[in-house]
Amino acid sequence: MTVSTPDLKAFLLATPFFGGLADASLDLLISMLVERPFDGGATVVAEGEPGRSMFIVKSGRLAVSKRAESGSVIPISVLEPGDFFGEMTLIEMQNRSATVVAESPTVLYELTAQKLYACYKADIHAYVIVLQNINRELCRRLRRADDRFTGH
Repeated sequence: MTVSTPDLKAFLLATPFFGGLADASLDLLISMLVERPFDGGATVVAEGEPGRSMFIVKSGRLAVSKRAESGSVIPISVLEPGDFFGEMTLIEMQNRSATVVAESPTVLYELTAQKLYACYKADIHAYVIVLQNINRELCRRLRRADDRFTGH
């Protein structure tokens, strides 16, 4: 289902992914989003599978985990409305780095690599802002991971 609601702009502008975008650029990106509902317990993405899209959490709660060499599942983080995931596969073109499972009924907005490329072709300024926003979020996550390793 294609996305469009009046409150959607305000919601998206408040997320780290869409911050700083001009109104026309935001409209372009909104036109590229597809709404995806998931039941609680559903696996949205699985570690190791190919990935060609990223997701912004509209509603619900998701658990992110990785499998250890021993086979045990290690919780990594929890995602809630406004968070995004799957962006790494768009940047590095590698398989999914983690598994994401909906803990409750969840609605996500999906942005495919193909649509992000279309954004690049149509509005290079918006594309650069989006990539900068992704980079900022990846840096925040790296800092949190560093703090966990050092006990801060």
